[in-house]
Amino acid sequence: MDQKYNPRKIEEKWQNYWESSELFKVEEDPSREKYYLMEMFPYPSGKIHMGHVRNYTIGDVVARYKKMQGYNVLHPMGWDAFGMPAENAAIANKSHPAKWTYQNIDNMRSELKRVGFSYDWDREIATCKPDYYHWEQWLFLKMHEKGMAYRKESFVNWCEPCLTVLANEQVEAGMCWRCGKPVRQQRLPQWFFRITDYAEDLLAYCDRLPGWPEKVITMQRNWIGKSIGAEIRFPVEGTVTEIPVFTTRQDTVFGATFMCLAPEHPLVTELSKGKQQEKEVNQFIDRMSLQDRSSRAVDTYEKEGVFTGAYCTNPLSGGRMPIFTANFALMEYGTGAVMSVPAHDQRDFEFAKKYNLDIVVVVNPFDTQLDAGAMTESFTDEGVMVNSGRFDGMKSRDALDAIAGYLEENGIGKKTVSYRLRDWGISRQRYWGAPIPMIHCKTCGIVPVPEEALPILLPEDVDLLDGGRSPLPSLESFVKTDCPRCGDSQARRETDTMDTFVESSWYFERYCSPGFKTGMFKKEAVDYWMPVDQYIGGVEHAILHLLYSRYFTRVLHDLGLVKFKEPFTRLLTQGMVCKETISCPEHGFLFPEEVESKDGGRICKMCGATVELGRIEKMSKSKKNVVDPRTLLEKYGADITRLFCLFAAPPEKDLEWSEQGVEGGFRFINRVWRLAREWMNDIEDIKAVSPFTDHPDRLNGEIRALYKTTHATIKKVTTDIEDRFHFNTAISAVMELVNACYGIDGNRDDPLEPQVKRFTLEAVVLLLSPIIPHLSEELWEAMGHKESILLAPWPTYREDALTKDDLLIVVQVNGKLRSRFTVSPDADEETIKSMAMEDERIQKFIHGKPVKKVIVVKEKLVNIVI
Repeated sequence: MDQKYNPRKIEEKWQNYWESSELFKVEEDPSREKYYLMEMFPYPSGKIHMGHVRNYTIGDVVARYKKMQGYNVLHPMGWDAFGMPAENAAIANKSHPAKWTYQNIDNMRSELKRVGFSYDWDREIATCKPDYYHWEQWLFLKMHEKGMAYRKESFVNWCEPCLTVLANEQVEAGMCWRCGKPVRQQRLPQWFFRITDYAEDLLAYCDRLPGWPEKVITMQRNWIGKSIGAEIRFPVEGTVTEIPVFTTRQDTVFGATFMCLAPEHPLVTELSKGKQQEKEVNQFIDRMSLQDRSSRAVDTYEKEGVFTGAYCTNPLSGGRMPIFTANFALMEYGTGAVMSVPAHDQRDFEFAKKYNLDIVVVVNPFDTQLDAGAMTESFTDEGVMVNSGRFDGMKSRDALDAIAGYLEENGIGKKTVSYRLRDWGISRQRYWGAPIPMIHCKTCGIVPVPEEALPILLPEDVDLLDGGRSPLPSLESFVKTDCPRCGDSQARRETDTMDTFVESSWYFERYCSPGFKTGMFKKEAVDYWMPVDQYIGGVEHAILHLLYSRYFTRVLHDLGLVKFKEPFTRLLTQGMVCKETISCPEHGFLFPEEVESKDGGRICKMCGATVELGRIEKMSKSKKNVVDPRTLLEKYGADITRLFCLFAAPPEKDLEWSEQGVEGGFRFINRVWRLAREWMNDIEDIKAVSPFTDHPDRLNGEIRALYKTTHATIKKVTTDIEDRFHFNTAISAVMELVNACYGIDGNRDDPLEPQVKRFTLEAVVLLLSPIIPHLSEELWEAMGHKESILLAPWPTYREDALTKDDLLIVVQVNGKLRSRFTVSPDADEETIKSMAMEDERIQKFIHGKPVKKVIVVKEKLVNIVI
């Protein structure tokens, strides 16, 4: 062994060994139990960040641990390479998305290897490659054939200067994030997947995901948003049109005094056409089209609306109801129409007060009667029905079912269920994505591309247009094609590309057989590996990515391609990596390297001003509170970087960056290195005591204690990794064991001491090997082992070695040794005090003198002061 620990030398050596020996390469083996672990694959941004390092280190520990337990472990990596992030980054860097993406993949692959992750790189995939999206296009055709994929007009966020659709996240205060111009709601033909067909099944299976965090399951339930209620049809006055409304409060229908339609509702312009309100309504619609229409944003707006000039009839009360278009009515909920009951809904109450609309009480509290004119807020609790015809006097809870039944009996409504979930719009008017395999023919309409013509290749030899616009619609070599049905040479390809969430909704199946050329995946491989045993990623993906992946798996199941419905058995959502922000009065936020220490404070390197420390927040480039992993790897090495990510916090909690924490990891690793060097001469060519055959009763003194502590540590670390993924407490337990090793004075006359030392040091190295694998490999080899430590079995412990020995307590009187006794390891301090005071020899020294103080030093001694 070298005198000093040299991370660069050791890590390069073992990374080369792992690669050349193909240690992480796996194949299906029905004779072995599989364990499929994966982390959410990254977007190839160009360099890894600390969030990547933490996420992938957590997964790597579990993968290595499971391999040492004998599992056949699949641990793959790939690249979520299509989509707007890559396209926008390429634009910003004046590069082509394809060139930018492939360069970044090469860079990031090299960086991930530098951290020592145990990936089977032979299974690497990139979603932007034709051999991947070929099968995505094939699945689209199958879904279209089954009616699961369809095209319709829908409202989108449209930026006219950029001539593109924007995601909700790219609309900032109603403006395009790129050009700063107003964004408006615009109707465009879009392709959709019928995820709503699976809403009930997706919801039901939320109760069958015991390995998922409850907060994620709750978020999925809320996003699906099941509501049980009734659909009620309101006839529009003077027409044959009826407005269907979904409500969960059909008990209040007699109190509905006006109707509100979403500004996007197709009836709004139809009802106001030719009326004096038409201009005002159109102006309102235009103004609303410039607002963020997400439910979260709408909840914060002041309630406002415009009368359309039309009326409908309340089918139960017979009352005449003015029809408004209102900003709080959303097309994404129910039918886009709201029967407004101001006496029993606060939002409706505020709107009615603002526009002087009727308020009718139909539910009274159990103990009082409401006066509509005197109400200052709506009454939303349960109560007794009033002003509701035949239902007067009923409890409002009972009236829910009774009124729903009445609606059905009289043909004016029905009991129904509504979901917040809407069909998944997958169209993107962008270039960098998988082409949708459909053809537009003037004669035949929209025709699917024949399977044998797949893949429809995205041309990578074209440049983006001004403003980042897609070149596909104007690229004749791509657009122009023959209709596969009638042969018309003037047919045109679909120029929308697929949402990047489509790629990430099935990549875990492709990992099982990434080179398979005749289908999405090899069925036998998927049958063996799937479902994923452990999935790891950020909680920000708790809804869309995970929900879409669950949906896609059901589609594959119904197409007979897989045998399971749920893709992920267990899910871990790791916390964020955080760091304090630093700002300069002149230069704003500063990177850590732009700050230096001076006279006990910190100053800006550029201007010398004293910097201000801000809040501890998620690391982000915008606030410059980032630490480049490459800096850590160069200064400390991969093992210390990994150790900090695991020791600083449990994986589900946020990790706060700390230079002192990294230094602490550096000291600990060097401490392990020195211990191995100091003990190596004693244990070289010595066989370790066997945990299976060597009973602790054969041992004495500190060696016995060390042996038992080692077994307790093995159990603690195993439990912490297996049951909770609490690597921080597992590491802490090994640190305590290392401290115990340094406390061994040594007894050359004890023939078992070298064997116990070897057993303990091997245990330390084995327990640390998933966490700091390079150092562990080096020490394992130094102890004479010929194979990689990853091929060694995970250490086991003896139950009988976990029992604690009785403690020897030394008793002093005024600091002088006067007696000894043994006590149970579970004895509390008061018990030890009592035993010391009652000891016969101690009684002789006290002789009835007053005791001033009794000091108990835990598990060691009692000092009586007289």
